[in-house]
Order: sequence, then structure tokens, then C-alpha cells
Amino acid sequence: MDKKDFIVGLDLGSVSVNAVVIDSSGQIIYEEPYTRHSGQPLQIARKIVKKIIKKFSLRYLAVTGANGEMLSQAWQVPYMEEVIAQARGTHHLDPQIKTVIDIGGTDAKFISLDEGGQVKDFGMNAGCASGTGSFLDQQAKRLQLNIEGEFAREALKSTSAARLAGRCAVFAKTDMIHLQQKATPISDITMGLCEALARSYKSNIARGKEFQGPIFFEGGVAATQAHRYHRPGSLLFYNCPGSCPPA
Repeated sequence: MDKKDFIVGLDLGSVSVNAVVIDSSGQIIYEEPYTRHSGQPLQIARKIVKKIIKKFSLRYLAVTGANGEMLSQAWQVPYMEEVIAQARGTHHLDPQIKTVIDIGGTDAKFISLDEGGQVKDFGMNAGCASGTGSFLDQQAKRLQLNIEGEFAREALKSTSAARLAGRCAVFAKTDMIHLQQKATPISDITMGLCEALARSYKSNIARGKEFQGPIFFEGGVAATQAHRYHRPGSLLFYNCPGSCPPA
């Protein structure tokens, strides 16, 4: 490969389009900022690629993600199923990783890797998006908070996280109304939502599975600082070394 020719990887998720440019050694040299597609993944992907080709000479393009197969067929480019892509990419970045926690816009996955980076065990939500980013999106809007920044900043102010239902957005809304009627601080409600999502993930997606460290946390929810934060004894376990703390 000529040193001026690069590879583009596109991830068309349920909420956003993400893109990276890598060189012949597999090093990331450019990453497109997180871009919500608002239900138009193909159009947003086209705009992003047009932007990238103005900066880089491309040799190869491949795609993954929930909407990736649709783009692959439309553009006649290679597609890789997202779980395999996640496993290979994670192993490439850090061969020591044993567990991948992925929480995206409308799905959540548990991936256990063997020594060679192959998928050893796998779990995924079925239908309901209560334990995913869209769950937090809905609740943030009800609280009139921006999910990209304000939500996490409020949550990290919490001194006593509220207890909310995490398995159903309808029940969570009922709990939130009750908490607001009791003048519960917004910070405690937002941290309660974060812990509700983590609780839902552990009891549904990862039920009966082994959290073997090191652990890698990815997906849109991983960009929320409140979920990357670990407080001893809490359910926000994503940054812990080794095995996860007890629920």
C-alpha cells in the first residue's frame, strides 16, 4: 500500500455514523466527530466520506454497524457483522481485553473474548431498548438536559443516587415524576438513571455471564462520563480492573 493511501472504516449505528481513517499499519490517523444521523444514515455517511476524501487518498472502505449492511449493498463495499468487528478491533487495540461491554443507541451487548480475540460468549438485548442509550435520551429530554454533556455533569454531582426502574421507560417515567414531586435533586435522579441502566445491563444482557478483566467499554453510552466513573460499591463498574465488583 502506498503511504498516501488509507483505509476508511464506517460504523452506521442506530443513532449515529462514526468513521475512522487508518494507515497500512492499522494506526488511526483521523476520527470523524460523533454524528447523529436522525434516521438518515446513508445520507450522513455520504457526507462524511465526501469530507474525508478531500483530505485523504483512499484505497479501501469497509462498513459495520446496525445499518451497515444496508450501506454495503447500496455502495457495493465490504461489510463485517458488528460483533465480529468489535471483537477484532478491541483485540487489535489491546490483546489483553477479555470482556467487552457495548451499549449503543438501541442495543446492548456482552462479548467475552478468548486469548486469540475470538468471541467466546455473547449476549444481546432482545427488542426492548430500556437498557440502552435511547433510554437515557428519553429521560434526559424529560428533565430538559442535553445528553451529550449536561446529563453527565448533573449525575456526577449526586450524593445519593435515587432508585429508579431501569427495565422499562414507562416505569422510569413514573418513578421520575414521583421523585420530582418529592423535590429529589436532579443530580440524584440522573445518577439513579445511570445506575438503573447498569443494573438492567447486568441482570438482562450479562445475566449468568463472567466479567473477566480487563474490561473494555464501548458504544455511545461509553461517551457519557457518568458511566465511565466508578464509585466504590456502585453499579457503575465499567472502568474497574480485573473482575467487576458485586452488584
